[in-house]
Amino acid sequence: MLNWAGQYVRDMKVALIGVGQAGGKVAERLTEFDAEMEFNAVQGALAINSATPDFHSLEYVETHLIGADRVNGHGVGGDNELGAEIMQSDVQEVLGALDGHVTSRAEAIVVVAGLGGGTGSGGAPVLAHHLKQVYDVPIYVLGILPGRNEGSLYQANAGRSLKTVVREADATLLVDNDAWVSQGESVESGFATINDQIARRFGLLFASGEAVEGVGESVVDSSEVINTLRGGGIASLGYASAPASEDSTQNIRSVMSVSRQALLTGTSLPEARLGEAALLVIAGRPESIPRKGVERARRWLEDETQSMQVRGGDFPLETDRIAALVLLGGVERSDRVQDFLDRARAAQEAEDTKVAEPDEDPFANDELENLF
Repeated sequence: MLNWAGQYVRDMKVALIGVGQAGGKVAERLTEFDAEMEFNAVQGALAINSATPDFHSLEYVETHLIGADRVNGHGVGGDNELGAEIMQSDVQEVLGALDGHVTSRAEAIVVVAGLGGGTGSGGAPVLAHHLKQVYDVPIYVLGILPGRNEGSLYQANAGRSLKTVVREADATLLVDNDAWVSQGESVESGFATINDQIARRFGLLFASGEAVEGVGESVVDSSEVINTLRGGGIASLGYASAPASEDSTQNIRSVMSVSRQALLTGTSLPEARLGEAALLVIAGRPESIPRKGVERARRWLEDETQSMQVRGGDFPLETDRIAALVLLGGVERSDRVQDFLDRARAAQEAEDTKVAEPDEDPFANDELENLF
């Protein structure tokens, strides 16, 4: 198991708020990963939902029910307008429930939500809006897009939610569910794999920090993560790893290889390669990380992303691998995002058509009440 290299590291302390079913599960997995790795980057975690059954599988995060007077713990049935309404109605209770979870050490608050459902896609933008009025740390949304095969309602919900979230949050860290689904595997069967991928990438990002005992030559500080996201909009995160050699000079090629894979094939938003700012983090034993390889990878990243703001550094870890994280900010104009928005618009039109067309089953309408 990966662990610290024995020195004190100033990581990026975050508070996690999972909204909706997917948001709660991802916040749970992130908190569990942080505990397994002994990073202590997650300062507090809370899952918020309108459906009581969704809380049953959560062990690492505390829970808070919203909308009890409207939906009685049964959820909003994919209605994200209702999800927004009940979050707005209960937001003061939610903010009160955050006491003890958002500590003075937190450098950012991360709202985690699936953007295709009802509670998460409707509630996350509302919550981000109110959090910005209360806290003076960055408010990020870790938003998860539905896969292509998850149905038109989810696509339409996610389109409306994403448009609103980007406006309300300081930055939106976007994950496409299709990014890590294996060939022939449905999104539904791959949810656990997707959540593991999210937890590893973002867990390592939050934990990357400043080694103050002088072990690493150019370690990453949490402020560099914040500055990379300062431009707002949409960001993606890539990751890749490979076995490390004991001789750092032998790892120059490995550093270049994992950096390429992180951006080109391992990112949370496939095909998003151009951005306004980027951060390259190379994780591994300090003695295994070659300076020449890191600088070469950083220059390649500048050329590939066409960004003049490319930060970089090390993340000292006791591990036998070399890993690369690539955080890319300002990717909202990428083809991948535009393709999704086109899909969401088409899905919204399809949903509107469903409402307008008469039901094919003459007995399925509700104009006549059942006798029983």
